[in-house]
Amino acid sequence: MNINKCSCKENRPPTAGRSGCGCNINAPKIPMDGFKVPAAPVSRPLGKVNDNKEHQLASQGAGPAKGDDKKKSWSLSDFDLGRPLGKGKFGNVYLAREKESHYVVALKVLFKSQILDSEIEHQVRREVEIQCRLRHPNILRMYGYFHDEKRIYLILEYAKHGSMYKLLKERERFDEKTVAIYIRDLTKALVYCHAKKVIHRDIKPENLLIGHNWELKIADFGWSVHSPSSRRMTLCGTLDYLSPEMIEGKPHNYAVDIWSLGVLCYELLVGLPPFDAKDSHQTYRKIRYVIIKYPDFISEKAKDLMGKLLVINPEQRLPLINVLQHPWITENAPEGAQPPAFNPEQK
Repeated sequence: MNINKCSCKENRPPTAGRSGCGCNINAPKIPMDGFKVPAAPVSRPLGKVNDNKEHQLASQGAGPAKGDDKKKSWSLSDFDLGRPLGKGKFGNVYLAREKESHYVVALKVLFKSQILDSEIEHQVRREVEIQCRLRHPNILRMYGYFHDEKRIYLILEYAKHGSMYKLLKERERFDEKTVAIYIRDLTKALVYCHAKKVIHRDIKPENLLIGHNWELKIADFGWSVHSPSSRRMTLCGTLDYLSPEMIEGKPHNYAVDIWSLGVLCYELLVGLPPFDAKDSHQTYRKIRYVIIKYPDFISEKAKDLMGKLLVINPEQRLPLINVLQHPWITENAPEGAQPPAFNPEQK
């Protein structure tokens, strides 16, 4: 099997301990005549919020209530900046507080020059356009955005407990009840996305955050696409999570998210992705033929669910609505069950 090396500047760097991304080979080139962002919202998404309601709103996954403020656009002067929350290839994320409402948010700052140099303007535009329109308790809210001469600022919901990837590395792996709750909530979010004609295409622990009440939040829509036709050709995402049809260059649809759901379930239960290997060629082979080894501590019902998600033929993968009805989910994550609050001093 011949595997072409990625020469695309859009390709994301590999995360520590994880293979890099597939490249967006068929993405259109954007003319380098200045960075353009989508039109600003008509009204400001943040309004007047009482201080004592701030954490209540955050815990409910809701944005702050709209007030009487009639300013039409945002600027950096509207925020008090706090500590850095994370660093990325194209910018940083900071804790911030909107001065008028005192509402706490995460402010993602992207540098236009780096985005243009890497030729990913269309990807950033797509991320903003998609995420601003999504409203679900398990999807990180994007309240708004603005830009100046050098930077783009994304106003995001603040997820208090950070990255699921970091939490997984601290815990090494999660128990089955915890994973079932995460998979249940992620499945609901994906059902919502697919109903909105959005394919995420990059589900993995690094792109999931943990909110105020330890709830899961899908956070990164950089590889997402609004796809009414549901058939796509672009190779994208992280190698460990690529579906068989993607690595073989075949058209793909919403079923790639179902595959990723199975990969994530395995990684959260075991601590490593199911197709982990010494090099990318071995990983490709394991994915192509669905070569999986389950540790002895994995229950039969968990194996059954993953086996129905990690299927070569995308049309035969278990539909998301049936995932919610699977015995492993209903027994370990009944409706109303909440994810545990983790003590960082105990594993």
